[in-house]
Amino acid sequence: MIRVREFDVETDLKAVEEMESRCEVGPTDAGAGSNKKKKMMKKKKKKKKKRSMSLYVDLLGDPLCRVRHAPDHVMLVAEYGEKKEMVGVIRACIKMVTRGRAASSFLPAYVKIAYILGLRVSPFHRRLGIATKLVERVELWCAGRGAEYAYMATDPANSASLNLFTRRLSYSRFRSPVLLAHPVHSHLLPLSPSAAVLRLPPSAATALYSRLLPPSAVEFLPSDLPALLSHPLTLSTFLAIPSSSSSSASSVISTNAFSLSDLPSSFAIMSLWDSTRVLRLRVAGAPTAARAALALLRAVDARAPWMRVPSIRDIFRPFGVYIMYGLHMAGPEGPRLMRSLCRLAHNAAVADENCAAVVAELGRGDPVRAAVPHWKRFSCEEDVWCMKRLSAGGDDAIHGDDWLASPATTDVIFVDPREF
Repeated sequence: MIRVREFDVETDLKAVEEMESRCEVGPTDAGAGSNKKKKMMKKKKKKKKKRSMSLYVDLLGDPLCRVRHAPDHVMLVAEYGEKKEMVGVIRACIKMVTRGRAASSFLPAYVKIAYILGLRVSPFHRRLGIATKLVERVELWCAGRGAEYAYMATDPANSASLNLFTRRLSYSRFRSPVLLAHPVHSHLLPLSPSAAVLRLPPSAATALYSRLLPPSAVEFLPSDLPALLSHPLTLSTFLAIPSSSSSSASSVISTNAFSLSDLPSSFAIMSLWDSTRVLRLRVAGAPTAARAALALLRAVDARAPWMRVPSIRDIFRPFGVYIMYGLHMAGPEGPRLMRSLCRLAHNAAVADENCAAVVAELGRGDPVRAAVPHWKRFSCEEDVWCMKRLSAGGDDAIHGDDWLASPATTDVIFVDPREF
């Protein structure tokens, strides 16, 4: 009844798009699927059930957009019944990332892992084992290509996804980064005159990150960081320093042959990724009062811009986001300089009518977290990452070093914006 195979863009694209358009990705309390449907179909109800907000994603006609950057990637689809109805999809990519430790004579600093994402099952075909079959098949595909670990990310409210991976498929909760989001306002935010912002070319950004983020200081830093920094969707990398140090730092950085001692004691760095050309999000199920209030703010702001009403863009229509990644700061003025970079990212988003929010994902204990402006209602205090060991071989097993069992050696997690 259930057949799992690789995605064929020529024959499957339309069916996959139609199926995924019906699937919410969060935040939602719906994870129970058919249970929710049964409850809603009960005729005897004393009170109307409160609607929950859900998030839907549109991949703009490219279902492989979140994995195609990796040389090894795959997308599997599930068909159901004699009519071969499209009922599920899953994606995965394989990459080399840091483990947050220095290389030794026995253990490398990098490990090959698989990132599993984009698992969707049609709302009308849940609880049939389709999700389990998709994950098991994609794990086999990844293990066959040398991946030692597989991990996935989900919202803590998505109980169905957590139960599937942790109870049925033997994944363990591994890391819990925070997702910080700030909506885009109609007005530019003022930048501090005491902070100078330098735009770094990819070569200079690569050189600086290699000094700031060695393998021992960060987890999940991809080995192809230079390709990410020079990717067309990376708008730029920005370095903020005190204005008094701008002239000397500019001349040194332009040579690409600088050391950390060439930088002032306080600085902040951030790279900015434009996801609006890759995917769009849409919030559904919001209360009418919330929609009306936000629409009223936009109307007032349009008629009286001099009042500088903090109106935000319409998130109930498809919108994109800008992603800040590679955030790092140092020195007593680091937090102030980081806030300047966040404001710079916001102002860049103001000029893009397709962008409605600026987001960053950071480790829970990362000191940068306190310096990133965000709205609590737009953010997520715990993005659950679950991991599983796929291979029992390799140097890790020989020397008894299991990443899952090892305590975290750093609070810094590098979140790749290509897989957002």
